[in-house]
Amino acid sequence: MEWVKTNHVKRALRDGRPTAGAWLHLCSGISAEIMSRAGFDWLLIDMEHGHGDYQTLLAQLQAIEGSPVIPVVRVQWNDAAVIKRVLDLGAYGVMVPWVGNRAEVEAAVRASKYPPAGIRGIAGSHRAGGYGRQAAEYWKRANDEILVVIQIETAGAVGDIEAIVQVPGVDVVFIGPADLSTGLGHMGDPGHPVVQAAFERIETAAKAHGIALGNITRNWEQARELYKRGYQFLTLGSDTALVVQGANELVARFAKEVRGT
Repeated sequence: MEWVKTNHVKRALRDGRPTAGAWLHLCSGISAEIMSRAGFDWLLIDMEHGHGDYQTLLAQLQAIEGSPVIPVVRVQWNDAAVIKRVLDLGAYGVMVPWVGNRAEVEAAVRASKYPPAGIRGIAGSHRAGGYGRQAAEYWKRANDEILVVIQIETAGAVGDIEAIVQVPGVDVVFIGPADLSTGLGHMGDPGHPVVQAAFERIETAAKAHGIALGNITRNWEQARELYKRGYQFLTLGSDTALVVQGANELVARFAKEVRGT
């Protein structure tokens, strides 16, 4: 078994190929295992708005381990200590929310990389390094295999986007449509012309510098359109949404066909 994974998602993005992912919100190793066997390229464990902690994160990473899926974690904040712990646990990518400018993006990249490219602390005992068995191999390969995803969801980040996409080490710029539309004064309306103009500015900057584009999708029709527009890193759903959707559909059919309501 290859302990240090070859990050096939990172290579696909560099080659300009689209990838498919999904959120993990349920903090469950079982739902993580189910989703990892569905055929997604990557799964995004949410520690910003999700309800889990490091122990639930560990369980999800262990559940995913037996599949080729690349585990990515959205951390709570742009904090080097948090990023270090998530990577030491075995994540092969981090999504950093709420970056506001180039300097904050540079800090996120440094936190994700070992020296000389960054400031991530060296340890030999953590899970990512096989609890010491493969630490030397991990140290050599981690900088090349870890995916760095920067979430663009503030007006400041949009204003500095041309500089952000030029930061070495950024693999994906991922639009946060809800927070970005709110920050631009149009809460709940990502379709507003002002918000759409911001999306276009982000898209143009990322494509000009060969950085992959990411976004959240609510249905397959939206995902199809974004893939056509050149997005490569899309969430197609979540464990929570699939449970809610399935439950709602079953109850609605019962109410209609049995109760007649």
